[in-house]
Amino acid sequence: MHAATQLSWKRTLIALLLFGTAFGYLEAAVVSYLRSLHEPVVQRLYPNRAPGDLFPLLTLDQIRTEAPEQISTLAVEIGREVATIAMLAAIALAVARNAGQWAAAFVIAFGTWDITFYLFLKVLLDWPASLFTWDILFLVPVPWAGPVLAPVLVSMAMVALGSWHLRSEASGPGVRIGAIEWVGIVGGAVVIVVSFAMDFRHVMSGGMPHPFHWPVFGLGMTLGVGSYVRAALSGTRLRAIPVAA
Repeated sequence: MHAATQLSWKRTLIALLLFGTAFGYLEAAVVSYLRSLHEPVVQRLYPNRAPGDLFPLLTLDQIRTEAPEQISTLAVEIGREVATIAMLAAIALAVARNAGQWAAAFVIAFGTWDITFYLFLKVLLDWPASLFTWDILFLVPVPWAGPVLAPVLVSMAMVALGSWHLRSEASGPGVRIGAIEWVGIVGGAVVIVVSFAMDFRHVMSGGMPHPFHWPVFGLGMTLGVGSYVRAALSGTRLRAIPVAA
């Protein structure tokens, strides 16, 4: 039974990694098409902007007056982002047996998708130039922006902790996350999102990104990852205590 459980865990992990990788390529391919579509408009409005640079962004007023055909494309792009999250959540639901496994499977698929997305963008478009190149991460509910390194660090933590969680459930009682740890994990995620979205008004108005808020981002990472590690270590200590017969 233990061997079967281990096999099931490994097959689940491999399936999530394969799905995330394939989805990463698909996303990179779509972005390559979108950049080909948008680049003529961007070069017309910002003739001095280097090809491949994302900033400054077109403002909503510029889109309405100079490129009204892009409005429908923007709406489709927002819908695609929502559909992306729904697909990652769906594959996680398909392989999970409880809420904890679903969360672990989701972050594994999400993290793999995000990391491979940048790898395939580098292959297809030779972009980003470095890990410190700025990117637009999401548009919902406001634009999130930051150096590529930041979301990659989040994704690496997601894949590592999600894999640990699946393995721990296959080899024992799993990681039991208490209310305090959940507050820390969710709170850390919120702080990370805030670090990406703090300057959304400036970015939306056509400005160049301000220096990234690394201290805020680091606080969110420490809070979220630290809370999960605390829960995992607490479970390890409890299993190490001998139980009287």
